[in-house]
Amino acid sequence: MNRRHLLASALSTLGAPFLKAEEAPELTAEQVLVLVRRSYALQNHRMAGVLRDDASGKTEPLELTLTGSVMRFRFKNEPPEIVHLDLTTTPATLWQVKSGGSTPVPLGNAADPVRGMDLNYEDLSLRFMYWKTVKMLDANARLGAARVKCWLIRVTSPDTRGPYYTVDLWVEKASGGIGKMEAYNTVSKMVKRFQVTKIQKVDGTTLLKEMRIESFNPLNGEPKGRTYLTLDAPQKQ
Repeated sequence: MNRRHLLASALSTLGAPFLKAEEAPELTAEQVLVLVRRSYALQNHRMAGVLRDDASGKTEPLELTLTGSVMRFRFKNEPPEIVHLDLTTTPATLWQVKSGGSTPVPLGNAADPVRGMDLNYEDLSLRFMYWKTVKMLDANARLGAARVKCWLIRVTSPDTRGPYYTVDLWVEKASGGIGKMEAYNTVSKMVKRFQVTKIQKVDGTTLLKEMRIESFNPLNGEPKGRTYLTLDAPQKQ
């Protein structure tokens, strides 16, 4: 496999392909979700990047490290913050590194914004990637102006404790990575959208360059905020 897509899931990266669509065209919704989860285990990158609030222009530099077992976010502005996602557990466990050690991020804090941006801890946790209720909405969906072939699946939360109740995922058939995500509340009002807007080619590999993250007012559907995640080319590890 010499081709790899980095997500940033909804959130962070488009995963490396381990199965091409033409090899298994009849995947179930559950199998597509497994495909996306497994893609994280194939990654090994360290990338510098920045979060930028579209309205204020505020920026937050960060470093994203991806290995087969951990996705690590290090935010560099004061106060510094490190959040890492343990991919070896099911579901993955989100930890916040503090002086004296690490503690899991409580579910009660899932909706809290990360660094004042339109990104929250639920987004970093990828909790929705492990929900058991999965449905295929369209096995032949198309995404964007390029009409990229996708599976469109919906995952539904087992409870109402988090900020999202259902999440729709456009999974690219050529890569097994998420190109778009839309999250809804318990009354089917959209509250969040992620979409990959730019990619970059590095040594024959296709990587995420920019992702747009938008939050919405569920009462009227109007946008509340927009944040861009931009990543540089991977650093040598």
